[in-house]
Amino acid sequence: MIEIDNVTKVYQMGKVEVHALRGVSLQLEKGEFVSIMGPSGSGKSTLMNVLGCLDSPTGGVYHLHGQDVSLLTDRQLARIRNKEIGFVFQMFNLLPRTTALRQVELPLAYAGVGSRERRKRAREALEAVGLGDRVDHKPDELSGGEQQRVAIARALVTGPSIIMADEPTGNLDTESGNEVLRILQQLNEQGITVIFVTHDAETAAYSKRAIHLRDGLIEKDEPINGSNFL
Repeated sequence: MIEIDNVTKVYQMGKVEVHALRGVSLQLEKGEFVSIMGPSGSGKSTLMNVLGCLDSPTGGVYHLHGQDVSLLTDRQLARIRNKEIGFVFQMFNLLPRTTALRQVELPLAYAGVGSRERRKRAREALEAVGLGDRVDHKPDELSGGEQQRVAIARALVTGPSIIMADEPTGNLDTESGNEVLRILQQLNEQGITVIFVTHDAETAAYSKRAIHLRDGLIEKDEPINGSNFL
């Protein structure tokens, strides 16, 4: 599903070059549940942005579903981000005065789906994350864990093959964070490929494979036999 070969990413900060990725190669198969780990500045969020087609690598090759991503147009990349990949972020990224139902409808609106079908699919996505009774609530009426579940429903609603989450539990208490991770496990059990960034070993124990980054390079790539599986 995903194959990157010798991928680099260099940012220009004034006169200084920052080498966020220094030649990363890896393969991810359909249906994997992978955590990307590493200390601050290791390149894990940069790698997530490249894998999610939110940023382009400076060098190397990235194949997604067999396609060379560098050859895709901006419109094709936008379609991949809307249809193939669901994103979940640490800060939830919810609109402040918008109900949960309308938050989840947004990706479908961008995709041109009709209003009746949008509402139906958004309700189903919210029910899938246990928020069927919160569809009319706005973010300030929801707990942090519920807000993140709205964000997961929004990522789910287009039927993506991949969900990418950047520190999805970073702003949550332990109980709420564990609930979010259990939902990601359940989605993976349904066949969705899940990739998430974390700096925390206990959080990574919910995944089945951990890729450790340090200084823009893969330090270790290992299966996980932890106790936090469903």
